[in-house]
Amino acid sequence: MPTEEELLKYLKAVSEELHATRGRLQAAENRRHEPVAIVGMSCRLPGGVSSPDHLWDIVVKGEDVIGEFPADRGWDVDALYDPEPGKSGRTYTRSGGFLHDAADFDPAFFGITPREAHGIDPQQRLMLEASWQALESAGINPQTLKGTRTGVFAGSFHHDYDPGGGSVGSLVSGRVSYHLGLQGPAVTVDTACSSSLVALHQAVQSLREGECTLALAGGVTVLSTAGVFVEFSRQRGLAADGRCKSYATAADGTGWGEGVGVLVLERLADAERLGHRVLAVVRGSAVNQDGASNGQTAPNGPAQQRVIQDALAGARLTSADVDLVEGHGTGTTLGDPIEAQALLATYGQGRAAERPLWLGSLKSNLGHTQAAAGVAGVIKLVQAMRHGVMPRTLHVDEPTRFVDWTAGEVRLLEENRPWPEVDRPRRSAVSSFGYSGTNAHVILEAAPEPAAAPGEEPEGSAGPGGGALPWVLSARTEAALTEQTAHLLERITDGTEPGARDVAFTLTAGRALFDHRAVVLGRSAAELTERLQEFVSTGSSTGVVTGRTAPTGTVFVFPGQGSQWIGMARELLDFSPVFAEKMAECAAALEPFADGWSLLDVVRDDNEGALDRVDVVQPVLFAVMVSLAELWRSLGVKPAAVVGHSQGEIAAAHVAGALTLDDAARIVALRSRAITRLS
Repeated sequence: MPTEEELLKYLKAVSEELHATRGRLQAAENRRHEPVAIVGMSCRLPGGVSSPDHLWDIVVKGEDVIGEFPADRGWDVDALYDPEPGKSGRTYTRSGGFLHDAADFDPAFFGITPREAHGIDPQQRLMLEASWQALESAGINPQTLKGTRTGVFAGSFHHDYDPGGGSVGSLVSGRVSYHLGLQGPAVTVDTACSSSLVALHQAVQSLREGECTLALAGGVTVLSTAGVFVEFSRQRGLAADGRCKSYATAADGTGWGEGVGVLVLERLADAERLGHRVLAVVRGSAVNQDGASNGQTAPNGPAQQRVIQDALAGARLTSADVDLVEGHGTGTTLGDPIEAQALLATYGQGRAAERPLWLGSLKSNLGHTQAAAGVAGVIKLVQAMRHGVMPRTLHVDEPTRFVDWTAGEVRLLEENRPWPEVDRPRRSAVSSFGYSGTNAHVILEAAPEPAAAPGEEPEGSAGPGGGALPWVLSARTEAALTEQTAHLLERITDGTEPGARDVAFTLTAGRALFDHRAVVLGRSAAELTERLQEFVSTGSSTGVVTGRTAPTGTVFVFPGQGSQWIGMARELLDFSPVFAEKMAECAAALEPFADGWSLLDVVRDDNEGALDRVDVVQPVLFAVMVSLAELWRSLGVKPAAVVGHSQGEIAAAHVAGALTLDDAARIVALRSRAITRLS
């Protein structure tokens, strides 16, 4: 028999193992519910919408952007159209929400030949462009992601382009990963109209499981043929005027649309650690299936209730914690009432009458964008939470009579309403239901308040200490550079007043740098804006330098003695932690050779006599040059060559990796002493 001591030892080991197991289980549970941040967004939608801000503009103004069939796709509209429903091979509508510039694409930007581009499905092209734009929206240079575990999750299900096999669904996601060099999962999702919301759900799960560190999620639809109009006309499922009258008694069918939307996602903890701007947070999501219900393409109310309940459980929230739902709301007489009843049975119960669930649908503005519908709804709600407004749903004569609206506290948004934060953050949810039977529901929360940034930018100032600050723009062509300057001017004069330093940082660290450059220099935000305005208007301006970089790339050139001045680098010591840290390392390396002087004191003090001494000025210049190189490297600048003269040659050798800092500091110090003795 084991002794008492052996039993105690065994019990202690079991207890420790149990404690460790509980810890692992708790960690796994926390990971399953970990919030995921939306840090970037992009979209192109009907009505010429080219950005989330543009989308918000049409939504808050209540604009209807439905239009005529596009004229550039070879559709014989006269042969297709017949106002009488049910005619074989015909459609009784000639309206929808279209991307009239869907064929526009700059293949050279992505290194694609024009001939190859012609064979690529426009959906793949749009997804590629929107992914690039979403990353730049997040302040992430797409070129820095090559080789990273960044995932791509794309919803797409129309593959009717196919001039020679260019409409392969897997390439909607795979082409993005290929051209950006991403090595996380690349998945194209086809669950019909719920595709992009299912893609978002999968991206969130992948981030939580550690399959990827960053994810692009979204969806795209471009109709290369009119087949979906013909098919749904046969089923009499279309609105004759092409408009979705979501949740209204007047609802008479859906209206088809097109679009693309992409979100950039990362774990909230990572976003905060990396200093990425958080636009909103995904608190929970869920996906399920109707199963064997009342028809393959018919919606199923109980399944919709379950997916809502599962998403709430994943978010660790109750139904009363959500203020607004962006519904599927296609405008059909069958689907809308079933969806509204599911919302009444879930969100409509157990909440105060003065705080009902508000319901709306973007489809009333721009049509049912199909594989892009879910992500477009997410972008709308992120913007709504940021602006504190619940936007109205259009084309509502009255809430549909096929629903008992007294069965719960759910109200249709027939006008814009203010959205106060009250005692908690704003929260909203998005529903998407595919005619495949796959349902998805995502719960969003307003972004947490950002931590106060150290050293807030003083009003009206630009560079540190009031010095000049550069805004660097770049493009692959001169024409594109002109467009970039116009876009920047529009952005900085849109009323949000971004900080001048924030703009400068994002233009270099968060954008790819191409050959054609324009640099705007100014000592205040007002001066920078004025010079940019003049350049956009006239093509030239004082304080704006344009040119093209050399094919060899960036070269670090380190000068010799004579380039110094009193106070050089003083502001950088306070402004840049990277610069200050490298200067401190240089100070430590030079200290054994300093004869009654200190590197940091010389830089900070107005001691003209110190810089007159060769044995001081050369080591100080060396340290400043080395620290500047470290600063540029931290901003993503990788030199193609490093050259120097005199003590600059020693700095260049260290930066190029030929000398350690200690060896370089010793050489420059001894060299400057020798020059002093000889003179």
